[in-house]
Amino acid sequence: MKLLVWIAAAALLYWLVKKAFAGQSSMTAGEAAKILEVSLDADLEAIAAAHKRLIAKVHPDAGGSSDLAARVNMARDVLLRRLTG
Repeated sequence: MKLLVWIAAAALLYWLVKKAFAGQSSMTAGEAAKILEVSLDADLEAIAAAHKRLIAKVHPDAGGSSDLAARVNMARDVLLRRLTG
């Protein structure tokens, strides 16, 4: 029984990780900068401010779509990864 629980937990973890990273590599830094309307050499504060401004407009709770909100979040993540190396 314990083995079955471990297998189910591992499968769930695999699914969550796969879902979390799905499509992230398909966005370039240039596309991300265009979505957030910042330059490619934007600093952390500029990226955070642009993300906050856009997510307030496109978030589903504000009448936007979850797909747009996901793209804005993905753009932020791509640019933050670029900053942190």
